[in-house]
Amino acid sequence: MDNRPIGVFDSGLGGLTAVRELRLLLPNESIIYFGDTARVPYGTRSRETLLRYVKQDIGFLRTFDLKTVLVACGTASTTVLESVRGDYDLPIFGVVEPSAAAAVAASATGRIGLIGTPATVRSGAFERRVRQLNPETQVFSVPCPLLVPLVENGRTSPDDPVLQLVLEEYLAPLQAQNIDVLILGCTHYPLLSEAIARQMGPAVRLIDSGAAIAQYTAATLRQNGALAAGTDAGSLRCFVSDQPHDFARLASLFLRCDTEPEVSRVDIEQY
Repeated sequence: MDNRPIGVFDSGLGGLTAVRELRLLLPNESIIYFGDTARVPYGTRSRETLLRYVKQDIGFLRTFDLKTVLVACGTASTTVLESVRGDYDLPIFGVVEPSAAAAVAASATGRIGLIGTPATVRSGAFERRVRQLNPETQVFSVPCPLLVPLVENGRTSPDDPVLQLVLEEYLAPLQAQNIDVLILGCTHYPLLSEAIARQMGPAVRLIDSGAAIAQYTAATLRQNGALAAGTDAGSLRCFVSDQPHDFARLASLFLRCDTEPEVSRVDIEQY
């Protein structure tokens, strides 16, 4: 047993989709969440900038005595995670492996779609992992730079006319490829699941990268005997690099709860 908390970070609110799933799967676990709201989105940044951001994010989380860190950010997971993972003496999980495995298992045709930030798509990390699991699979990728800003501003309703127009443009090439599985390669995107499903139709299964990394983490901790002991509900502490009140207001939407979490601001440049 291990009662130390789990650390989770993302560029903003999106990683809370992984936190929500973690709390459902492992209600006894305590979680420290950091959202880099001052520097969101990560998806348009250079690799060098992302490397600095991720080291700072992990550096802050490491000020707590953690048992593992979840990189609940598709961009960070695909572009720099492998470069930094060996620098730390605790397990660090990203979204690529669990999401790719779920997509391969779910696809009957071997035609898989991926939507993500420009940096995620440019990295090719999801495609490489999918093909390692099944070389016969085809992956069709589309960068979606406008989706994270829309989600961060609360524009998630499937009836939102702006969101509808953006999704029509982004998803049309994937519809033309007759995919049967679509990886939501950014943890912001599950908030758009209803709108995306409406556009893609019932024949396409969506893979929630936040849920996938949460399920992978839960299984790994259980296998390693590292779950929290006791029956008390775990705590959730949230930290951001800017605008804690705005984060708290939108966080309840991501967590699907009625109460706003307590949120504190940190100077991430110190790390």
